[in-house]
Formats: sequence, structure tokens, C-alpha cells
Amino acid sequence: MLSRSSIAAATLLVGSCMSSAGPAMAIDNMDALLAPVRAEFEMPGIVGAVAKGGKVVAAGAAGVRALGYDIPATVEDRAHIGSDGKAMTALIAATLVEQGKLRWDSTVGEVLGKRVPGMNPTLAAVRLEQLLSHSSGIPSDTPEMMDIYFNANAFDNNLSDLRLMALDAWKNNTPVVPQGSPFQYSNFGYMIVGSMIEEVTGRPWEMLIREIVFDPLGLKTAGLGAPLTPGRIDAMAGHMQSEDGKVVARLWGAGADAPPMLGPVGLVHMSILDFARWGAWVTGGGHRGPALVKPETLAYLTAEKVQTPTRPNPPPGT
Repeated sequence: MLSRSSIAAATLLVGSCMSSAGPAMAIDNMDALLAPVRAEFEMPGIVGAVAKGGKVVAAGAAGVRALGYDIPATVEDRAHIGSDGKAMTALIAATLVEQGKLRWDSTVGEVLGKRVPGMNPTLAAVRLEQLLSHSSGIPSDTPEMMDIYFNANAFDNNLSDLRLMALDAWKNNTPVVPQGSPFQYSNFGYMIVGSMIEEVTGRPWEMLIREIVFDPLGLKTAGLGAPLTPGRIDAMAGHMQSEDGKVVARLWGAGADAPPMLGPVGLVHMSILDFARWGAWVTGGGHRGPALVKPETLAYLTAEKVQTPTRPNPPPGT
């Protein structure tokens, strides 16, 4: 979740997948295993699951859905998976590479130049594979980018248009690849990927993720935006730390998630059971159904692309 205020440890989503084959098993209860972890790190709630051989074999929950509400967390609760959704955006891009609508070396200017004219030449030369691997030179969120995300245009434009408007607002900047390692965690880069996907398909990213990822994999709890139904505490809420240090639940409304234009960046939510099913599909290497992409495409998508130097107190994403 992006915010102009500091982010507190909130609900924690934990997934573990083992790709070795094995017989189907009953789902073991992990509640007792998770409870001391929740207590140690003073989290409102925690959910976890383990998948083996493509099947969920263990799951559990501890704590509450939201501070201030005595409603226990469960393994069926929707939870914000944050930037784990970037892997789903990358998978959508991979399907389009297989269809010939994109290439790994398609550039931002090649795909979006007509929609966003006058782009800085270095930005226009950034390749899809660089955006997906955070190695384009586009930096982590800067104050200028935050001002672009949190603007008043959301009430007057569709999300696809807002993403293009965001790129247009930043188009005069020059991406700079750091020395030593090209890695810079870039939300803005994944927003651009979303626009590239939309340009070559003529369809909104929000529709494509349902059609290409959620529905084929049977992720029935998957959705976009804040996981709670307005007026109900029926999912795991995000939490924020106020200026006075108090941790409060963000239940509904605009403050409960990042700006909607950032869907390709990280607005996906789902239950821990569905998250484990997604992880099990990925660790299957494309050999377990459904056949969303060829195994060799998934292997390329998940292969190491960049390395980062060791750094003290690394920021999130590194």
C-alpha cells in the first residue's frame, strides 16, 4: 500500500510452496504455529498456507481481521497481497509476448510513443524486460511520482487514461541506471507495463487480470482494491501508523488502498488459500494446468535477471 504517511506492520500474508509431487492431503491446521509469530511481531492478524505438489496441504490464521474489532481472522478471508500482484502483471505481459503482441525488448516509445508524444529519449528506449526486472533506471517512488499518483484527476478519468496521464506527467525525466547494479524497485515502471499491455490489447488491465489469471486459476476470492466490503469487517484490513504512533485499521474508502490507477503495481487481494494456489501454479513451472503460458516462457519470466549488492538496512523491495 502506498501512502503519504508511514506504514505500520499490519496483517501479514505468508505463503509457502513446495513443487515436489505427492498424494493429495487433508489441509492441516497451522493456527497454533502462527499464533506466536503474530504475538512476537505485534500484528493484528496473520494467515499462512503451504502447498505441495500443486495442492494446499496446510493453512492457518491467528489474530483479528482489524484492530478494534473482535472478529477472528480466517484462512478464507481476503487479504491484500500488495506487490505480489506484479508477478501477475508480468504473466499477462508474457502471454502477450507469446501472442506476438509484445516482445521482451519492446520499448516504451515503440508501444506508447503516439499516445505520449515528446517522451525523453532515454525513457522511450526502456525495454519491457527492464521494466519487469526493475532495471530500467526508473527510480523508486519520488516525491514527484507521489504527487502524480495522489492527484484529483481520478474523479474525471478512466484508469487506463490516468496511467497514460501519469506517464505524460513524468515523460521529461531521464531514467538513470545506478552503478554496480541496475536494480531500483519501481512501482512507476510496472504502471507503465500496464499501459503497454492496454495499448496492444485495446482492453483495460483490470479486465485482463481477471480473464488471464484469476478465472483460469479458479481464484474465486481474488479482486482489486481494498479487500473489505464497505460497511462490513469481512476481510483482513490494512493498518496504518498515525503521526502519534497509534496503529489504526484502514477499513474502507480511498485511504484503504493505493490509488486505483496503480492496479498493475499492486492492488490485488485474495485469500491465503487462493494465494497458495497461485504460488503452486508458478512453482509447477508451467507443467501443471491450466496452460497459461509455455513452460519455457514461465522459465524465462522467473529466471534471475539482476543482482543487488549487499546493503545495510535495505528498504522494502530489495
